[in-house]
Amino acid sequence: MFPIRDHNPSSVRPVVTWALIAINVAMYVLTWPGSETGSTIWAYLALYPVAITHNQLTYGLLTHMFLHAGLMHLAGNMLFLWIFGDNLEEQMGRLRFLGFYLLAGLVAAGAQIAAAPLSDIPMVGASGAIAGVLGGYLLMFPRARVDILVIFVVFFKVFTLPACVMLGLWFALQMLGGFTVDGSGGGVAYWAHAGGFLAGVVLALPLFLRRGGPRFWARTHGRPPHPQSHYTRIPRVTRR
Repeated sequence: MFPIRDHNPSSVRPVVTWALIAINVAMYVLTWPGSETGSTIWAYLALYPVAITHNQLTYGLLTHMFLHAGLMHLAGNMLFLWIFGDNLEEQMGRLRFLGFYLLAGLVAAGAQIAAAPLSDIPMVGASGAIAGVLGGYLLMFPRARVDILVIFVVFFKVFTLPACVMLGLWFALQMLGGFTVDGSGGGVAYWAHAGGFLAGVVLALPLFLRRGGPRFWARTHGRPPHPQSHYTRIPRVTRR
């Protein structure tokens, strides 16, 4: 299950969102798996919790946000950023959105380090920063309509859900993973996701209040303030 689009795309060009996607893709090409040079760069720029705990290799707090462990890891993160970043960037402005993104990523890294401070497993990925975008989006646009592609065993189907349902479920899954999976053993950085998400809600709160708080929801019906796009429904397909 993953989102494929929302129904209220931004009315302005989300330059920072596009630039972040481009930088992440460029870094993936630069650190291409299997390339000796790329692997060296990747290992040098990754985040090592145990190093941060001992005040070493602190640049990894920033650089790890632009590295990915595989093509699907990159594609999934960039899809989420593409869908949810544009409307938040428009509301915040480009420079504030960039600062919001990076700060959420730093908080996310801190949450994962706190969960496994002595781990020497490299941590990479933009998902902590993007989780901040999801948290900010949830606060600003809880009733935005998001199309979700659900793949079953023999067919797939698109469902439309409010952002509060889709993102609330996503956050609950991260919390569940954080409490049930040993973060020191590698795999998914659940606490980075959860920490980044909560950071996004908190960091977007001043903007939400400046827009009028609940009155902003009343004016916009809890959705991005743009005309709704109407998409052709993707039919259910059965695989033979």
